[in-house]
Amino acid sequence: MNTTPESSTSASMTHAIPPGRHLLIDFWGGKYIQDEAAIEDAMRDAARACEATVLEVRLHSFGAGGADATGITGVAILAESHISIHTWPELDYIALDIFVCGERDPRKALNLLRSVFQPTRERIIECHRGSEEPVVKEGERQV
Repeated sequence: MNTTPESSTSASMTHAIPPGRHLLIDFWGGKYIQDEAAIEDAMRDAARACEATVLEVRLHSFGAGGADATGITGVAILAESHISIHTWPELDYIALDIFVCGERDPRKALNLLRSVFQPTRERIIECHRGSEEPVVKEGERQV
């Protein structure tokens, strides 16, 4: 059994576009953290911005709702992968991730999500999945 790594001329190294691009998005101080309808709309709009196809959106609200809500979790299943969200109202925090395959670009959804949720602080990590150098960019900003 040969356990040596593939050469730099392998198929995985010859593609300019990685098999998948993945954004990990942390928002603090945002709006609509407990609003299921706004979150679903944002997820569908983010998919459209990435030129991805929504197959299904599933959201679950924790707690009794209103002031007693303790967050929302959800996923938009895309033909090209997924968008997920988890909110923590008690921490004023939203975690999103956008994972798309092929030539789709998750960064195209970022400004839309910023405009919807209006965070006061954010951290973005971009990974190229299936690439030899998966972590491409990490950034943080105060708004």
